[in-house]
Amino acid sequence: MTFSEFALDPALLALLPAGLQNPTPIQQLAIPGALSGRDLLALARTGSGKTLAFGLPLLQRLDPACDRVQGLVLVPTRELAVQVSEALRGLAAGRGLRLVTLCGGVAQEQQVAELAQGAQLLVATPGRLRDLVSQEVLTLAGLRTLVLDEADRLLEMGFWPDIQWLMHGMPEARQHLLFSATLPTELESLAMGLLRDPVRIEADPRNSLVSEIEERLYLVNKSSKVPALIALLSAQAWPQVLVFISARDDADGVAKKLAKVGIAVAALHGEKDQGAREQALNDFKAGRVRVLVATDLMARGIHVEALPVVINLDLPAHAPVYVHRIGRTARAGRSGLAISLTCHGDGEALEAIRTLTGRELPLASLTGFPVTDKPASGEGKRAPRDKQANRRTQGKRSIKQFKSKA
Repeated sequence: MTFSEFALDPALLALLPAGLQNPTPIQQLAIPGALSGRDLLALARTGSGKTLAFGLPLLQRLDPACDRVQGLVLVPTRELAVQVSEALRGLAAGRGLRLVTLCGGVAQEQQVAELAQGAQLLVATPGRLRDLVSQEVLTLAGLRTLVLDEADRLLEMGFWPDIQWLMHGMPEARQHLLFSATLPTELESLAMGLLRDPVRIEADPRNSLVSEIEERLYLVNKSSKVPALIALLSAQAWPQVLVFISARDDADGVAKKLAKVGIAVAALHGEKDQGAREQALNDFKAGRVRVLVATDLMARGIHVEALPVVINLDLPAHAPVYVHRIGRTARAGRSGLAISLTCHGDGEALEAIRTLTGRELPLASLTGFPVTDKPASGEGKRAPRDKQANRRTQGKRSIKQFKSKA
């Protein structure tokens, strides 16, 4: 199948890169329904081509002659906003459409100036968009299509109140396109509640990973994780490695330890300003740094061309994040390696990941790093009632001692 078999404008098809002829499974399934104006709930693995799956129908449905905002793509992070914008900007310009990116970390004055020139399409994070709408810098009254990219993240409480507020300013007769790689059961009813007579698409088994990802899990002592990481990086000639860690403070600390042994490294987390974040990501993509130590800011939607290796320095607390993390490798049909360094304290998180993905994920030992830590048994802990009784006993003793002294 080729893109020319869709009911897409030939002028839009002519803007696609010359090497892009055959749509991916999610594109084959989603584009016809989106072009027809139907609401979609589309689930597909990371790296499967979701941006063009919603982007091509969205661009075709926008009117270049109308200066009102007609299309909106909401995303959870600045980095994803930039990436989606880069993927769609050339196509939009070729159709005479103006695309404006709205996210934090950029001066509002700059974005206000861009909006003043007119825009048919916005790619935005919810918080910054709400700020600008509340200041009456723009209106969403002419919106035709709303896309939620990484929909499961946007439906969580961190973003959902802002999105609900924004929806009050949108016309009721609008198209919804919800795209995600994962969708927890508890969020599915919320997602379906947004949609009218939707087409439901699952290009792959839910929460699945591409077969091209090789997963290795090593059990090490908790204190040995960084030395084990350094040993792996030193023993292998991987040109690029994305290292995930849960705590932003630890990301900087790990990066410093890698730099001390001569590894070209950068750290990326939400506390860095936008300029520093863009510089770190660009340096990594360009090969100026070999290792990028990142929080889960990088787990969703970020594409790094031909990234060979992802390493989890710790397992995420939420199992779907594991799917997003290791989905940064083996994209667009390539192969990739995902390594996780686990300790006994990661047992609960590991079981949740095994349950979600349906994979066995056996633990292996890592040469040179014997495990001496013991699994937590839970024994020897005093029950809360015992602790309270102990405090009461101590209190009685102190009163008796005070009385005797008196």
